[in-house]
Amino acid sequence: MDVAVMRVVRLKGLVTPEALAGAVGAPAAEVRAALEQLVGEGHVQERNGRYRVTRDGRDALDGLLAQEREGVDETALEPLYEEFLVLNAEFKDIAHQWQIRDGEPNDHADGSYDAVVLGRVEMLHERFAPLVERIVAITPPRVGEYRRRFDAALARVSAGEHDWLLKPLIDSYHTVWFELHEDLIGLLGLSREREAAEGRAE
Repeated sequence: MDVAVMRVVRLKGLVTPEALAGAVGAPAAEVRAALEQLVGEGHVQERNGRYRVTRDGRDALDGLLAQEREGVDETALEPLYEEFLVLNAEFKDIAHQWQIRDGEPNDHADGSYDAVVLGRVEMLHERFAPLVERIVAITPPRVGEYRRRFDAALARVSAGEHDWLLKPLIDSYHTVWFELHEDLIGLLGLSREREAAEGRAE
């Protein structure tokens, strides 16, 4: 629980217990208890009902993630990461199409245009979901929560709640995608800066 909670808090920056519970797939009461313990240990800090990882917490998390990596078969994960990167490029293109149309911000007035873009999201998910399953099979148990989070975000997008496609401050499809990307980079012992310099990370 500590690794899962601290990892999500670190990725999200400042997060409420409710949002954290949704991300880690645990009851809010259980998450609050974990947060209280982490606050007591000096690993997490509370501010106006939101939590963030402290410097000591980052150091502790880095150590826990290093231990976690020892159980990961990097040889098996590396080709899956390469497959992810192919789909990542496609998802970035979809996101661009959703936000920009003909060089201008998309005002979403054309339902037919938006429907085509959303159709691309659904088709991408059909190919992406099996890859996630393969990733989950060889990574720590906490990674399994990504399956539920992707499905939940897509369900809300399909129901017409389009903020759940790209909005950054909720568990949108893009938010979950970004966090999985971060985890894959970490599990392989890679550097986000280097991946970004090589055009393999946003």
